[in-house]
Amino acid sequence: MAKSPTVEDVALAAGVSRQTVSNVLNTPAVVKASTRERVENAISQLGYRRSAAARQLRTRRSSTIGIHLDPYAGGISGVVLDRFVHALTERAGDRGMRIQLYAARTPTDEIERMRELADGGEIDAVVITGTFHGDPRTQWLLAHEVPFVSFGRPWGEDDVASPAHLWVDVDGASGTAAATRHALAHAGSHVAFLGWPTGSGTGDDRERGWRDALAAEGLRMPRVAVDEGVGRARAAVADLIASDDRIDAIVCASDSLAIGAHLATTAAGRAELPIYGFDNTPAVEALGISSVEQLPEKVASGVLDLLMGPTGRVVVPREASANAAHVLVEPRLVVR
Repeated sequence: MAKSPTVEDVALAAGVSRQTVSNVLNTPAVVKASTRERVENAISQLGYRRSAAARQLRTRRSSTIGIHLDPYAGGISGVVLDRFVHALTERAGDRGMRIQLYAARTPTDEIERMRELADGGEIDAVVITGTFHGDPRTQWLLAHEVPFVSFGRPWGEDDVASPAHLWVDVDGASGTAAATRHALAHAGSHVAFLGWPTGSGTGDDRERGWRDALAAEGLRMPRVAVDEGVGRARAAVADLIASDDRIDAIVCASDSLAIGAHLATTAAGRAELPIYGFDNTPAVEALGISSVEQLPEKVASGVLDLLMGPTGRVVVPREASANAAHVLVEPRLVVR
C-alpha cells in the first residue's frame, strides 16, 4: 500500500518550509498569495489530507460529541432513542462533528465515563438522555463546565422561564391532549388514561395533557397507573373495562401500555374500543393502534442547534436564558 503524503512531502514539492505549509493549512491569510497557490497546488497534486489526530492536537478539539448508549433491555419504546441516536449521528456529520457512543449502567458510572472522555480530550461536548428530578449527571456537567444539552428537560420549578441548563424535549402534554381531543370527537366522552405511577416527570407531563383536554370540556374520567409493561397494562385494563362498561377510549403514556390495553380490550370482545399510544413504534403500527410520534429527528436538530449555535462548532457552556435555552418539539398524532 502506498504511503500517504505528509506535510514534509508537500513542503518539498512546493519548495517551501514545513511551517509555511502549516500556515497555509491553518492561517492562510498570513501567506503571500503566490506562495499559497504553490502550496495548494502541491496539496492537490499529492492528494494530501490532514489527519483527524493532527487536527485535534492543533486545535485541542476532538470535533466529537459523546452520548450514552442505553443497555439493551428489549421492550418496545427503546426504538425512539435508537432513532434519535441515528439522527444525531447523521446531522452531526453534516456539521463536521462525530458521535462517540459510551456505555454505563448507572448515573454514577456515566459520570465516570464522561469524566474519562472529557479529561482525555476525546469529546468536546455531551448529550444526555432520560433526565430526572435531581439528576446528578447535569449537576456534574455544570460544575465541570462541560458543554452539554439534554434530551429531556431539567424538571425544575420553571424549565422554560428559568431553566437550569440547555435542553430539548418533546411536548408530551400536547401529544396526549391531541389524542384525547380526537377520542372525544370520534369515540365519546368517557376517555380514560393509562399511565405510570406519579413521580415520573415525563409520565406526569403526558397525563397533564389528557387532564387538560378533559377539563376544557368539563369532564373528569378515571386514571389507571401501572409500571411499564405489556402484561401489567393488559391486567389493569381488563379490570378497568370489567368494572366500567362506559369507557369509550383509552389514552396511554406509552406504546407498551397501549399494546397491553389493546390485548385486554380484544380479549374482552371490545376490539373496536380506540386505544392511543405514545411513541408510534413499528409494533403499534403493525397492530393498527393510533399513537403520538415524538419526531426524534427534530429533537436531534434542536440539540445540535443549541449545542453549536451559529458558530459551526461546539460553543463554551452558556448561561441558560429563557430566550435561547430550550427547544420544545411538537409531536404529531398518527391516527389508524
